[in-house]
Parts: sequence; structure tokens; C-alpha cells
Amino acid sequence: MPRTAPLLRRIAGALPALLAALAVPVMLAVGYDVADGHVATGMAAGAPSAHDRGGAIDTHERGRAIYNFRCYFCHGYSGDAKTLATTYLEPKPRDFTASTLTRAQIAEALRHGRPGTAMASFEGILDAADIAAVAAFVEREFVQERRVNTRYHTEANGWPGHERHAAAFPYATGEVALDAPVETLTPPLQAGRRLFVTTCISCHDRARVSDPGPDWSARPVSFPRMGFEPGQPNLAPPPDAVSSASVYARHEVPPDTGGLGAAERRGAALFQANCAFCHGADGSGKNWIGRFMEPPARDLTRYTLQTMPLAVLEQRIREGLPGTSMPAWQHVLTAAQVRDLARFVAGVLYGRAPVPDEPATAAAAPIAPRR
Repeated sequence: MPRTAPLLRRIAGALPALLAALAVPVMLAVGYDVADGHVATGMAAGAPSAHDRGGAIDTHERGRAIYNFRCYFCHGYSGDAKTLATTYLEPKPRDFTASTLTRAQIAEALRHGRPGTAMASFEGILDAADIAAVAAFVEREFVQERRVNTRYHTEANGWPGHERHAAAFPYATGEVALDAPVETLTPPLQAGRRLFVTTCISCHDRARVSDPGPDWSARPVSFPRMGFEPGQPNLAPPPDAVSSASVYARHEVPPDTGGLGAAERRGAALFQANCAFCHGADGSGKNWIGRFMEPPARDLTRYTLQTMPLAVLEQRIREGLPGTSMPAWQHVLTAAQVRDLARFVAGVLYGRAPVPDEPATAAAAPIAPRR
């Protein structure tokens, strides 16, 4: 799953206010609505001015043009704040369609900003007539009438027949989390996810995810030194200023096979000999190799027989998983070995409580089998 560093996202979120404060006449083309994808057209240079327009268009349309230039990045082209900026600003931008603001209140916010939020003052950037035009437009268009303003994905903007990409819409709207396990998705949703992550994500970003992840997460950038070997935790060095292997070594402790049946013990041996290199000895995929891979190795402890039935698991082992580093094992393992391996994974690793991601200061205790 692609994850944009939140610090960089916060910096990007500050750009509209910074540009507004500097009165830089640049249009940020990536700021369209996450939900419907709206954007202004024909405004590549400076924002229109009430004085430039004179009596050519009425006040409402002047307000629309200024709003589409100055305000869309945070509030969205339809005033509902379904924007990328909303996902990383706190407090979030105002959803005008869910508010009861008056024209005077909107004009006040435009003049003086909203302390404690990303809403900057536009006094000195917009004159009194422009502020009045924007306030009137927002009140009528969004607060009162809750209308769709300007659509981005139109034929005029170079998007003919946009509805043919409808399979990806649930991810753009946030109806489906982008990090939902692929196995739980219907074939149309799987196709939509592939379309979204290869095309739409460049502007819509990750839309909605169930697990946003840490602000910063450690990941390996070179092979661990000092004799570290995957699957051999006793060789891992203690935490020090030279090696970062020990944080991954916690996941190289194999489960205790005592009490397991014969098939599960055979599967355990097969797992450690063939699968632990990528998935870690504990099946979490949080070992060094598993975290280094793109995409990372699957965390097998997250699955259950409902989310990954035994028959599907055996198929994944036999045929591999396209788009990942998971190879097909059908020409390496026999059918009986695939069955034993699957029974070990499902019977022992599925649903296991995760091992904390922190360096161990003493030898980690063996993981008892889940029964």
C-alpha cells in the first residue's frame, strides 16, 4: 500500500495558505474532490478580479470563479470538503453543505481567517467586492442549495466516457478502504482496485485506508551485518549503533511445535525451510526480508479461515500470487506437502497475537502453538 509521509503531506497541505498569503497566481491542479472529482476549467493563470470582469458576468459567477481558484483545494469544488487536504488537516476544512453559515459569517472568515485552523485571511489578497462575491456564492451554492459546482472528469477536460472507469469509484469516494484484504473483495472490486492504484492514486492519493500506519516506520535499506541469518535468531546481535537486525530478529523465532499433529509438524518444517525467509519464522512477514520486499510479505497471522479458507490458501501456495514476490510452489512441493504446509499455517499461524515491533534485550521465548 502506498503511504505518503504525513510530514510531507502536512507541508503540502500548507501550500494553499502559503500561496494565498504570497498572492502567487498559480492553480494547483491536483486539488479536486476525492468524491466526485471537480475542478475549474479555463483558469490556468491568475484568479479573476471583480474589477477585471466589470459587468461582463454577474456577482454569483464572479464568486464561483474566485472560489474555484482560491478555495477548492481544501473545501472542494462542491463545498463538501471531500478533498485530499481534508485527509491530513486537523481541524478539517469546513463542509459548507453541512453548515448553516450566513453570508456575513463567511465574509468574516475570508477577511480574518480562522485562528487555530488552516483557514488563512484573504484580506489584502481579495478586495471587498471579491470577498462579498465569494461569500454570496458559497452561501447560495453550497449552504442553501447544496449544488454540484464544477465537474473535473468531463469530455472538455479530456475525460470522455469517464463512467467506464466506475469500478474504481468506490476507492475514490472512500466507500471501500484501499487496504482491505484483496481476498475479501469481489472480482469487480479487485479490478477497480487495480485501476485505482495504477492510475487514479496519483491524484486521489490513498483516499481511505483502515490502517493509516505510523508517521514514520523503520524499514531496512541494506542486508543486516554481523552474521545475521534469517531463521537463526540466536545469531542475531544485540541492539547497538552498528546493526539494525535485532528489531527484525524478534520475528525469526519459530513457533513451538510441541503438541502438534504429525501433518502440522511436517508443515512446520516445510514452512521454516521454505517460507520463513520471506514471511518470518513467526509468519508475520515483519522480518528483515519481508519488510524489504515491495509489496511487503503477507502477515499470515492476520488471516482466519473465513478471510483465507484452506482451499484458497493451498491455491496461493501452489500457484503463487501475481503482482507480488510470492512464487508458485507446485513444481517444488508435492500435493501432500502443500496440504501439510497449509494446515500448519491455518492451524498455528492464523489469528495469532502479533509480536511487538521492538528490540529484544534478552532471548525471545518460543511461541506456543495456538490450539
